[in-house]
Amino acid sequence: MDKLLTQFLAVADAGSLSGAATALFITQPTLSFNMNKLEETVGAPLFERSSRGMTLTRYGETLYENARLMRRLYDNTLNAIADQKRGSERGMSIGSGYSWWTMFLRDMVVAYQREFPKAPVQISLGNQLRLMDQMLSGDISMFLAHEIEGLSSAIGTDFVPLTRVYNAFFVRDGHPLLEQGRTRAEIDNYPVVISSLAESRHERFFDPSRRRTRVETIFDGSTVAFRTNSLAACVDYALATDAVLAHTHVMREDFAHRGLIEVVQKDEPRRSVTGIYVLRERRGEDRVEELIGRITRACHAVLPAWEPTK
Repeated sequence: MDKLLTQFLAVADAGSLSGAATALFITQPTLSFNMNKLEETVGAPLFERSSRGMTLTRYGETLYENARLMRRLYDNTLNAIADQKRGSERGMSIGSGYSWWTMFLRDMVVAYQREFPKAPVQISLGNQLRLMDQMLSGDISMFLAHEIEGLSSAIGTDFVPLTRVYNAFFVRDGHPLLEQGRTRAEIDNYPVVISSLAESRHERFFDPSRRRTRVETIFDGSTVAFRTNSLAACVDYALATDAVLAHTHVMREDFAHRGLIEVVQKDEPRRSVTGIYVLRERRGEDRVEELIGRITRACHAVLPAWEPTK
C-alpha cells in the first residue's frame, strides 16, 4: 500500500504527529513534510491542526474511509495467499460480545475445530465499537454485537440480525433494589457498571449529527461508576458495592452462578437487536457466507430468531 496513505492513516488514528511518528519509527519533521505533500497532491486540507492535536476535515474523513478500504483489500489479499500456502484456508477470525461467547459461540468454535483440527481460530472479545475498529483494520472478518445506533453508512458494513434481547440490571444479593419491582428512575439512583470503555477515536464511526450523543453503549444516560473491558472485573465490582451491572438479559443464569441477581423492572425494558457485522465488500464470499450460516444456526439453537417489529 502507498507509503503516504499508510502514514496518513497512522496520523488520523493517533490524533497527533508525534504519536504517529513514534508508531511508524520515523521522525516528526519527515512525517509533517509527507502530510503536507499528501495534502498538496489531494488538493484539499486533510487535517485541522490545533494545540490538542490533529483532527480530520471532511476531506480527510473521505480519504480516511477509502484508504482503510484499500488497506483492507490489500491485507486480505496477502492473508488469503498466505493461508493458501499454509493450507489453512478454513481459519476463523471473528469478534464477539461477552454474552454471545458464553451463550453459543464458544460451543460453535469448539465444534468447528473438531471438524477442522488444523484450522487456526482467533476470537476477540469486547464491546461493539472496539470490535468494529478491529474489523475495519482487518484483524477480524466479522463480529457479533448489538446493532449500533447512528452508525455512518460510509463505514461500509452489513448487519445480519439474529435475535432480540432486552437490557437487564444485576446486583449483589441483599441489594436494596431486590425488595420489589423497580422503575428505571429508581435503578438510575445507583451507580452503573458497564463492560465497555469509552474511546473518543470511535466517534468517526457515527454520522456527524449523532456524534458525541451516542458513543458509549446501549446503556447511555446513567451515572457510570466503573467501566472496564473485563466482564469479570465488572462482576467483582458489583459484588463488592451497591453498583448495578448493566448487561443483556441472556447472561441471567451465568451471573446467578457468580452471585449476581437480576433486578425486576416495572417499566418495559429497552430492547435491542443482536446480529453479525461484516464488511459489505466481503458479502458473497463462500467462506464468509458459510461462517455467517454457522453462527446463525448456533444462535437460533439457544435464542429465538429475530423477527421485524410490526
